[in-house]
Amino acid sequence: MAIQTGVGDQAIRTKKKWPKIVGITAAVLFIVLIGAGSWLYMQVVKPLPTIEGEVTLEALDMPVSVWRDEMGVPHIEAENEKDLYIAQGYVTAQDRLFQMDLSRRQASGMLSEVIGEAALDTDKFFRSFGLRRAAEASAELYSYEAKEVLSAYSIGVNAFIREAKEKGTLPIEFRILGYEPEEWSETDSLTIGKYMAFDLGGHWEGQAFRYYLAQNFSEDEALELFPSYPDNGALVIEELKAHKLDLTDRFLAAVIPDPFNGSNNWVLSGDKTETGMPLLADDPHLGLATPAIWYETHLQSPEQNVTGVIFAGVPGIILGHNENIAWGVTNVGPDVQDLYIERRHAEDAYLFEYMGEWEEATVYDELIKVKDEEDVHYEVVETRHGPIISEFAHDDDDEYALALRWTAHLPSPELEAVLKFNKATDWDSFSEALESFHTPAQNFVFADVNGTIAYRANGLIPIRSKGDSLIPVPGWTGEYEWEGFIPWEELPTVVNPEHGFIATANNKIVNDEYPYHITHTWAQPFRQQRIYDVLGSGDTFTTEDMKQLQNDIHNLQAEEMLPILLNSVEESAELRDEDQQALKLLREWDFKDHKDLGAPLIFHLWMQQISDELFKDRIDESMMELFDNRAGAVDELIRRADRGEKSEWIEAQGGIDQLLLTSLQATTDRIVELQGRDANDWNWGEFHSVAFAHPLSSVAPLHLLFNSEPTPMSGSRVTVMAASWNAETGNVTNGAGWRGVMDLSDLSRSEHVVGPGQSGHVRSPWYHNQIKDWTQAGYHKTLLNPEEYQTESKHLTLTP
Repeated sequence: MAIQTGVGDQAIRTKKKWPKIVGITAAVLFIVLIGAGSWLYMQVVKPLPTIEGEVTLEALDMPVSVWRDEMGVPHIEAENEKDLYIAQGYVTAQDRLFQMDLSRRQASGMLSEVIGEAALDTDKFFRSFGLRRAAEASAELYSYEAKEVLSAYSIGVNAFIREAKEKGTLPIEFRILGYEPEEWSETDSLTIGKYMAFDLGGHWEGQAFRYYLAQNFSEDEALELFPSYPDNGALVIEELKAHKLDLTDRFLAAVIPDPFNGSNNWVLSGDKTETGMPLLADDPHLGLATPAIWYETHLQSPEQNVTGVIFAGVPGIILGHNENIAWGVTNVGPDVQDLYIERRHAEDAYLFEYMGEWEEATVYDELIKVKDEEDVHYEVVETRHGPIISEFAHDDDDEYALALRWTAHLPSPELEAVLKFNKATDWDSFSEALESFHTPAQNFVFADVNGTIAYRANGLIPIRSKGDSLIPVPGWTGEYEWEGFIPWEELPTVVNPEHGFIATANNKIVNDEYPYHITHTWAQPFRQQRIYDVLGSGDTFTTEDMKQLQNDIHNLQAEEMLPILLNSVEESAELRDEDQQALKLLREWDFKDHKDLGAPLIFHLWMQQISDELFKDRIDESMMELFDNRAGAVDELIRRADRGEKSEWIEAQGGIDQLLLTSLQATTDRIVELQGRDANDWNWGEFHSVAFAHPLSSVAPLHLLFNSEPTPMSGSRVTVMAASWNAETGNVTNGAGWRGVMDLSDLSRSEHVVGPGQSGHVRSPWYHNQIKDWTQAGYHKTLLNPEEYQTESKHLTLTP
């Protein structure tokens, strides 16, 4: 009894202490939170970079003026080229230093040094890909003048780094992560350029996926998901099965470019415009984040007067116009990456067979620094075809391995081309500059003040002695080598077409008579067709019309697919009330992917669910990200079923009617869970919204500091106003981070929008100030005449 009483007394005493303990704990937490909040506040409110007054840069020869206009666009006026690029490096670092540092680290495989072990596999992946090695090799190709530009730009960046360190005003991200940036180098700028070639892809992942299909599915099932039917399909499948390499889980840590990376561009001759002079529009589609991938700048010296956008960390202007010409790009998306199945020696992991002999691979000992951990020595093994990429996160030395051959591994002088673009005056001088632009291959559209419009698919596109980049090929036979590249003069080119316009949207750019292979994998045709429908209408166009077309949300995929879907399910006896409500909205829809409508939500989630139903539980989840052109493959499976053709994948789901009913009901269940049972409350924008996520925002509560409130968005993956989204969350992650429209009748001004804004500093007025314009088809004018832009600008003088 005494023991029991003692326990009870102890319990009572403990119970009486709880309010006191909770109070003390709350007080401690409050003090900690106040301290943390005060620290964070002090970090955030540290001074922004100086944008008015005077700053001394010792490396300058002459004073430079920097006028930041109302949108934060720097207009840099210099008396010579060296000072111009020193100033560009300094000014860009003022606004984007953390982004620049993170970009060079990711491309170089150096994230672990500041993030820790969580980034180790990503670093191994990029060390294997060898972007920095390729950049270092490329430096030797540059002219003396281009090297001077790279040097000057680096001097400017480093001047700002030193200044920010001395003043203790490095961007808050450096202080959160607890490190300081190292000096900038010329190779850093070139490495970022190589990363853009990586981000715009070359289809190695599709080859790996088709290799997996051949290993794990029947011949018919595998070939049905190939983008085109190979010659001797059965033999191709048997050959792939003979060289077994389990790819499951090997690429889980791989960084796969967004499959919807692409772009729109078009140019109209004066015959189709109200001014009688060409109009040019461009909107590249890449990842959407804070800061923007694009940085708008105006560069003026006695030798050039050019404006447009560039990647932070790279000198010059890559897209835009000067006083005589305008240009824009989309991604060609050619097959410029080949996977070779390499046969390894049984007793020596560094020997690989080639034409009956054993060749020793090149081995790079990569030292990866890891925050709070021991350094990691990582070996990159490179055969005659390129680096082994199937083992970056896999330790076994299998008999077979996959090596990557890629045009971007070759030394190439793209920046040389960019610097020449900036000073070109006509099509002849611009096309001459294109000879230096090797990778990534791009669709260039062009216009000049003489009225010329032109197009060129430009870049290195391999010619193969055998095979056409559809599947991995044996590397030991010598049969599948590259014989060179499509001759420059035979690349697809159009000058002043009779119909008066040129447009590309990652679509098929050649007919079947073209003598060279470009790619098996083109984008879905819907954006391109919509652009052609509008521009081919016979109307004459204005700048305002170009802006409207860039923000067009008409969904041609729904026009094609929805009748098939509705016809299949409308008579089903298994439809529930919520299914009927969904079908009613779809029947009444005008095919506009407007954020306030419910029909786009139903359609896009239904198409997504069809894809999920087809492949879930059959294709290993670790391989799905390698499924190149998955959306196009699903479109084609639906078309085949509508034509009455048999599909192994659809039959496995009980046939087309059952597949579409099952996926419709799963879709309506999901929408009810997300937005309730009343279909009148369903809307696309509540699901499909953009927050421009910051790299550090994945760590709560930093998203509250760095991200904007989600903004509902119209458009979709298949509309001209491109807005691709995360399938699970609906977050819009990919789209036209920059839109530009240029009227050749007056190149003293042009129309631009950069989402979410110019600055990477969270306290800057230009941090997220363009989100409303970006989501609602707004633009700002960027001016070339000093008399105009200086009036409302902040003025900074950089002095020697």
